[in-house]
Amino acid sequence: MIDVNAIGKGLREKVAGIRIEADRRPCGRILYSGDGVLRIAGLRDVKYNELLEIEGGYRALALNLEQDSVGAVLFTGDDKVGYGDLAYSTGETVQMRVGEELLGRVVDPLGEALDGMGALTGKEYRPVEFPAPAIMDRGKVNKPLQTGILAIDSMIPIGRGQRELIIGDRQTGKTAIAVDTILNQKGGDVICIYVSIGQKASSLAKIVSTLRESGAMDYTCVVCSTADDAVPLQYLAPYSGCALAEYFMYQGKDVLIVYDDLSKHAVAYRTMSLLLKRPSGREAYPGDVFYLHSRLLERAAKLSEEKGGGSITALPIVETLAGDISAYIPTNVISITDGQIYLESELFNSGVRPAVNVGLSVSRVGGSAQCKAIRQISGQLRVSLAQYRELAIFMQFGSDLDAETQKTLSRGMKMTDTLKQRQYLNYSVQEMIVLLLVSGSDLVDKIPEKKMVVYNEGLLDYLRTNRADLLAEIDLNAGISDELRQKILDAAEQYINVTVGDEDGHAEEVQSEEPAAAEA
Repeated sequence: MIDVNAIGKGLREKVAGIRIEADRRPCGRILYSGDGVLRIAGLRDVKYNELLEIEGGYRALALNLEQDSVGAVLFTGDDKVGYGDLAYSTGETVQMRVGEELLGRVVDPLGEALDGMGALTGKEYRPVEFPAPAIMDRGKVNKPLQTGILAIDSMIPIGRGQRELIIGDRQTGKTAIAVDTILNQKGGDVICIYVSIGQKASSLAKIVSTLRESGAMDYTCVVCSTADDAVPLQYLAPYSGCALAEYFMYQGKDVLIVYDDLSKHAVAYRTMSLLLKRPSGREAYPGDVFYLHSRLLERAAKLSEEKGGGSITALPIVETLAGDISAYIPTNVISITDGQIYLESELFNSGVRPAVNVGLSVSRVGGSAQCKAIRQISGQLRVSLAQYRELAIFMQFGSDLDAETQKTLSRGMKMTDTLKQRQYLNYSVQEMIVLLLVSGSDLVDKIPEKKMVVYNEGLLDYLRTNRADLLAEIDLNAGISDELRQKILDAAEQYINVTVGDEDGHAEEVQSEEPAAAEA
């Protein structure tokens, strides 16, 4: 027989054991979902840039705060979230995981590991949006950040705490300069953060592989959002990288951060804005696109000693179209930064690499961020190059040139060759001083044209092997004395006499050594 009392008792016990916990967070329902954009009704007291949780474990970012709805963009789950799903307010803005454990890792803009080396366990976070240091909290930018690239360190010096734009057309070596700068910090005290915004996954993998092989990942973190990531992740990437950089800066450390590149960042923001039906302005960008980059780059600073003395040096990259630096985004970023390194397609295609256009490139910090020795030598370098290029243009008319003009042209050509530098071949400041001294002396007249690059590399190898004491004698914080200058020129002349003697024979010898030097 069925015992009704027993069944009833069992049901009462089960019901009594159920604990219902109501979610007291403010919530609303999704009215529209499409293209990664949500329109949510019923949410109250939502903040701009607040993190929302969507039913099913997905996350979104609140961007449009309207009278009767909230516009948000989804990080993931575009095809899983639909009409009628619940959206919860978290009361928190988006935060980035920070800490020493991120060095050597590849992470997404939310601080989750992407490199397959295990999950990150740190519990320390910083908001991705944070106020820039106040004016009175900043110190003077007077300490150089060496890139290891002769053309930049001698004429367009970068100081710790500076924002130096790298601008140029596609495939002109913008990323190569940034990666070389990161590699040059090996053995130093600078922490590096490379932020990839909307790049191809294959290009990013190649960069990470280069950093690993060179041992640079020991002091580098890569924050990446690839081209197939959701647009909101591409939008967040530079702010997340900056939050990580600020973590180290406020500990009194020097940080170098590369944003590669802000053109794609602006496009990602434009995509979100248009999908959210915001008014569009020039080139379809929203009206606040200037604020998008200014609030990011103003966070790069040199803190005063009272605040710990840390710094963030920013190298934003912007891509131009057909060399047009007067376009909307390039002019915006130029006006925010403390100078720009302009890379020219014509120079790149003619073999001048790095293809730095000295006339359009400038550092607004200038010599105050250079060590005394290199400032003393490179003072007239930019003027000499400008005179050479003016003469080179005049030569196209086929005029007869006197001996002095031919000598000026020859020396200008050799100086241009001295500034050429292979990728991943970084010079120390002492080596730069040697090259600038030799290229500015009468010794260059003995070196055959078009052999300057090979001669310079051979000279540095010779000095490293046989005259290391001479390189060690160069004091970067003191000027170059006449005695030391003569010692360097005597060593260079000795190397010239050994190698250049017979120009034809030397040419064959140099040609045979060049591939070996390239492999090294």
